[in-house]
Amino acid sequence: MTNHVPAGQVPRMINAIAGGWVADAASLGLHWLYDSQRIIEVGGQSPEFLPVTADYFKGGFGYFAHEGKQIGDVSHYGAATEVLTDSLLASEGILDVRDYQRRFRAFFGPGGHWRGYIDNPTRVTLNNLNSIEQNAIEQALSTTTADLTDKQKRILVQKVLPYTRRLSGDQLAAPVRKAISLTYQEPEIQDAGVHLAETIDQLLLPESGADDMQLPAVSKLPPLVASYCGSGKLMAIIEAAVRVTNHNDDAVAWAKCAARLLDHLYRGDPISSALDVATTEAPDADSLNKARSGAVLDAMGAGDTYGRTCYLHEAMPVIFHILSQASSFTEAVRANIQCGGDSCGRAWIIGPAMAAIHGVGGERGIPLSWLARVTDAPAILRDIESLVNRTWARKVHDVVTR
Repeated sequence: MTNHVPAGQVPRMINAIAGGWVADAASLGLHWLYDSQRIIEVGGQSPEFLPVTADYFKGGFGYFAHEGKQIGDVSHYGAATEVLTDSLLASEGILDVRDYQRRFRAFFGPGGHWRGYIDNPTRVTLNNLNSIEQNAIEQALSTTTADLTDKQKRILVQKVLPYTRRLSGDQLAAPVRKAISLTYQEPEIQDAGVHLAETIDQLLLPESGADDMQLPAVSKLPPLVASYCGSGKLMAIIEAAVRVTNHNDDAVAWAKCAARLLDHLYRGDPISSALDVATTEAPDADSLNKARSGAVLDAMGAGDTYGRTCYLHEAMPVIFHILSQASSFTEAVRANIQCGGDSCGRAWIIGPAMAAIHGVGGERGIPLSWLARVTDAPAILRDIESLVNRTWARKVHDVVTR
């Protein structure tokens, strides 16, 4: 973390980030079922933590995306949040865009750990990262002065890529030279390989995201806002992180709105004032003000009015409506599920916001029984506590010598 957080804020931020995991997992069973009436039919007044089954989607409009997932699992939104959290832990609370990109590619790309739905921003980001790397390789080869054969060029690229995908700057030369020396002892070829690695490293772009303004732009924010809570750098950091996966100006603006909301809630501000401040960052303040204007919680009506899909101009008014009207974590999460559509995406702002206000346990906080149902809850909570308490251990990358 980049600032010294007052002790009183630490539990609030831990609760808030945990709230995102719980709200996502609670929503998974009916995620992307758009028919609110069908949701009531299968889930009643307690639609949380339902089995992940295609049967619920029969007789109502929706998209069943999570085959193979179990009760307590999180969606791809949670998986992406885990990637950013791991990067923050490895970088001692600081956003390292290159490290974040590497982890994102390694986790969601071929051979990665993720097994599940791949959304458009993730798919395009993976393609963009590959294209950026390939362009960097071609430019680096074109500036190499050594007289290399095509075969030597191919082998050097194969030698350096494992390192440019894990290391940067001054970290590159020594291991790259050693790897090349296993095949080529000529100093000029080794020098060419080091030049290739360093040039690729310099040409990799931080803005790798899709031209996309959907919820993945904001769903990963809770741990990042915790790392920069109260910092004057927060908005710049948010933009840099968002453009890794969503290189779109409207997505950045909505993300700044969501981040401002969380930042003020993490610091203990009332929900009404936090919503007020956040609205000043929004591309469409009128829709947010209108969404808050009622006196009754009507998430289904908000969905009818603003939309239920993944697009931020639909999701953010629904989020603001629920946050302005719900009186507890449970009520907010249930209302979000019953609204239908992209409930898991919205959950990553609704859950942290309500948990920041109401904490864990009691009549209004995260139910302890819900917290216990999240898959891998102990490991998740340990990482949250490590991030907020600044008790991380530096992680060492293992690079395979080729």
